[in-house]
Amino acid sequence: MKLLKTLLAFVPIVFAASVSATIITLDFEGIGIGADINDFYNGGTDSLGNSGIDYGISFADAIACLDSDAGGNCNSANEPSPETGMIFLNNDSAILNLSSGFDTGFSFFYSSNSSAATVSVWSEEGATGTLLGSIDFGNNLGNCSGDPNGNYCNWDIGSVAFSGTAKSIDFGGTANFIIYDDVTFGSVDPTSSNSVPTPTTIALFSIALFGLAYRNQKSLNRTGA
Repeated sequence: MKLLKTLLAFVPIVFAASVSATIITLDFEGIGIGADINDFYNGGTDSLGNSGIDYGISFADAIACLDSDAGGNCNSANEPSPETGMIFLNNDSAILNLSSGFDTGFSFFYSSNSSAATVSVWSEEGATGTLLGSIDFGNNLGNCSGDPNGNYCNWDIGSVAFSGTAKSIDFGGTANFIIYDDVTFGSVDPTSSNSVPTPTTIALFSIALFGLAYRNQKSLNRTGA
């Protein structure tokens, strides 16, 4: 019984360590053409009913932008993870919320025709609380060719390192002039990422651990230990 209690106590520790140490990258693939991203990554759907992995991440005023050469609505090319990116149209910013929080850093690829844009990391949801870090960037359009079409074909990396725990990101700039891709949490490098353990994975791990403990306990009981 002591062994069983010890192993079960270990489960939440493993889960917490895995989540905090894991890098999450959103590539926006699978979201509907021109759809509001909404809760696609939050256990819900985009505005067209498509759903993705539940990372607990929601978006406000953000839209999926699919390369026109792939049948989409976007004047883009050479995307870091073809063929979908993120844009905002109706406001001069899009908000991303992650209620569980993230730390260390944040990074992304961008293609911009805006002279001034800012991405800010905040301690609370809705771009509120304490400003933990921000990055300013401008126009990087040109010096590239499409695939075969697309004017937004040059992609640079933006990154922010910060201390503390962040729960939201504000993508600011001129509406309809910036495309984002491979939005990455927990790293200042969007080119390296790992998949987060899903709740199903954690549940299966816990069941397996419980079964191992139960079997070992039965063996000990037979031997009188």
